[in-house]
This record gives sequence, C-alpha cells and structure tokens, in this order.
Amino acid sequence: MYVLRFLVAACCGLIGPAASAQSVVTLKVHHFLPPGSTTHAKLIVPWCARIEADSRGRMRCQIFPSMQLGGTAPQLYDQVRDGVADVVWTLPGYNAGRFPKMEVFELPFMIGNAQSASRAAWQFYEKHGRSEFGDVKPLAVHVHDAGYLHTRDRAVRTLEDFRGMKLRAPTRQTNKLLAALGASPVSMPVTGLADAMSKGVIDGALVPWEVVPAVKVQEVARFHTETDPNMPALYTAVFLFAMNPGTYARLPPDLREVIDRNSGADLSEQAGRLWDEQKAPARKLAVDRGNTVVVVPAAELARWQQAAQPVIAEWLADLKRRQVDADALLADARTLLARRTSGPAPAPSAP
Repeated sequence: MYVLRFLVAACCGLIGPAASAQSVVTLKVHHFLPPGSTTHAKLIVPWCARIEADSRGRMRCQIFPSMQLGGTAPQLYDQVRDGVADVVWTLPGYNAGRFPKMEVFELPFMIGNAQSASRAAWQFYEKHGRSEFGDVKPLAVHVHDAGYLHTRDRAVRTLEDFRGMKLRAPTRQTNKLLAALGASPVSMPVTGLADAMSKGVIDGALVPWEVVPAVKVQEVARFHTETDPNMPALYTAVFLFAMNPGTYARLPPDLREVIDRNSGADLSEQAGRLWDEQKAPARKLAVDRGNTVVVVPAAELARWQQAAQPVIAEWLADLKRRQVDADALLADARTLLARRTSGPAPAPSAP
C-alpha cells in the first residue's frame, strides 16, 4: 500500500525535485494606494499578469492594496526588506533623509515629463543608487508627472500667495520647497490628505494630477495651480517597485529570468508614461466640477525658482557632509534628464 501511494504521488507531481520546479510561487504584493488608482490597475496588475503568463502560470501575485497587510506607508521599504511582503510599490521619500542620492530627482524644477525622467531615474539608480537600495531588489524606479498645488479656499497665483498657508508635502525636499516659498509644510501620506483638507487641517496639498481621482482631491479642492508647461515641473517624487532579495534568490533560475525580463529601464519608463497619460482625464474631473485651474506664467515661476535655490544648496551641502560628491550627482542627473527628455530642460543648479 505504501509503494502504491508513493507511485500515485510521484505520478501526480506531489513529491521530488520535479514537484519543486513546477510548484506555483505566489508573490505577496503590497502598496498604499486604493485599487482604483492608476498604479494598482494599470501598473501592478498588468505586471503581475505578465509574469504569470511569462512563467506559464508558475508564478502569480496576491495583491494587497491600501496597506492591507498592515503597517503604514513609510514602513513598506522595511517590509519588503524583511520579507513581510515579497514585492512592494512605495515612495522612498516617506523615509526622510534615508535615500539622499535618489532625492536629486525630487529637487525643485528638475523634470519635464515623467516618462523620460523615469528612464533617467533608473539609469541614475544603476550608476549611483545601488548602495542606497542595496538591501532590496529594485524592479523599477520611476517618478510621477509634474506636481501641482491643489487648494481649498483660495488660489495660489504668485509667490506671495503661499504665505500663511498650511500645505501638505509628500517628501523631505517638497517640505523644504514649500517652506522656501513661504508656506507652512505639513507631512502626511497621500491617503490622508483629502480628509485633512476637508476638515481644514491643511489648506491644500502638493500632488500630481494622476493622484487626484484616487483620493478624491477634486471634491475638496476648488483651486488647482499648474505651472507653465514650457518650464520644468515644480517638483516630482521618486517611487520604488522592489522585491525581497531572498524571495528572488529562492526562485528557480528560469523564474528569476522572468522577473528580470519584466523589470528595469523599460518598466520604469512605462510607469512614468502611465502617470503622464492620466494627467488629462484627472484634470477634466476637476474642470467638470467647475473648479478653477490657474496656470502660473514663466515670469512668475522665475521668482519661485529663485526662492527655491536654497533647497538645492542645502541638498548639496547635506550630501557633502556625508562625503558624497553631490555636485557630480546633480550634474549627472541633469545630463540624464536632458538626454532623455523631450520636454523642458531642467532649471540651472544653484551656484
């Protein structure tokens, strides 16, 4: 009877090396945005579908949006490092000062569009950022489309309009930018900003158009301040799509190849393009509600750029204190952006 059970198990692939090779690997994927967000629906879900198809069903995902595995958004990096999740999509900037080299893309007035800037960000990571993300396996590094300001009670048209306003900022560099422009920055994850704005805890928030529908900003903000499209964007933020290195190492070689084929510069650029493409439909939602959209002209933006120069100077000084050649990093980031971009050139660096 024992021999019979053994033969049945062997025939069904339940034991032995072949069983290990053919077993299905399920990756736990964790992120902080809701299922209706572009990142969930158009980046993460299709990526999971691709790796499942490419592996012929031997690898699949179980996706946990909205922090369903527990914890907070700033803890996502450590969760993937420690194996709480196999894959995460997160904002490294939620961990202030922890990844200072990659912050170069979050400096004021750096990028033109997200697609080209995202490929540049991946290239910069490969050259300079491996040490910062050394305890995870990055699958993509990308940025979002041009960041704008969305306010509840009054529009921001000039530098003077920032004074006295409490504005949400996503990262360390955007906190410093808002302070340099005269506002009072408030740090909070994007998921809490609509509630905070509706209750008057904050007067507005820095977010790109893509995020607006996912967290219903257009329903609580009546004014939206854009910048001249021929000028570099006010700001952007760096995102990381990463895998636990132990999970990756335990995969059979052919499944590691599946991950590698579906990661890297192309995935990074694809992510940026998705964010660029969502600007128009998200903006339309605000316009259709009768909200006011203000476009700050180049002449006024030049004043904002001048006011923001100390943010760049402080970043340079911070990295130099860490014994990093910050001038070289900034120059290389600008070169990569200029090489890839079809949009406006980055603003000049601080003297």
